[in-house]
Amino acid sequence: MAGKAGLKAGLIGLAIMLVMSLVNHLLPIAGNTVLMLAICGTDLAIYAGIGALAGIFLAPPRSPGKGAGVGAIAGLISGIVVGVVGFIMVVTGVSSVLSSPHMQQAIEPGLDPMTIIAIGAVCNPLLGAGAAAIGGAILAAAKPD
Repeated sequence: MAGKAGLKAGLIGLAIMLVMSLVNHLLPIAGNTVLMLAICGTDLAIYAGIGALAGIFLAPPRSPGKGAGVGAIAGLISGIVVGVVGFIMVVTGVSSVLSSPHMQQAIEPGLDPMTIIAIGAVCNPLLGAGAAAIGGAILAAAKPD
């Protein structure tokens, strides 16, 4: 069942991504663009791994289309919950976020910081689902049975 494979991998990936979100939230990344990009790349690689895990859980014969589907389900499950949890962590610590130099630069041209935070919460599930779909499709193509 494709749904079960995606759900199982999504829940495992959710646990991994929650730990990563907590670590990312505790790191002092304000002003460190290189560290921010490294964290983003690591998160995308983890989402691709979640998709590959969903592809492993998929019953043979596997196809790239089925692998992408279960990967997208797994990435979406992980991404939605992690996006909501991340949004809550940022909003509860909004005073420290708003005082960071990057946020002060964003506020000056008239950008609302809560809009930026909300966009991040929406983009996280979409990027997670996309990267996980790619990971699931690649695994299913490489290991069809």
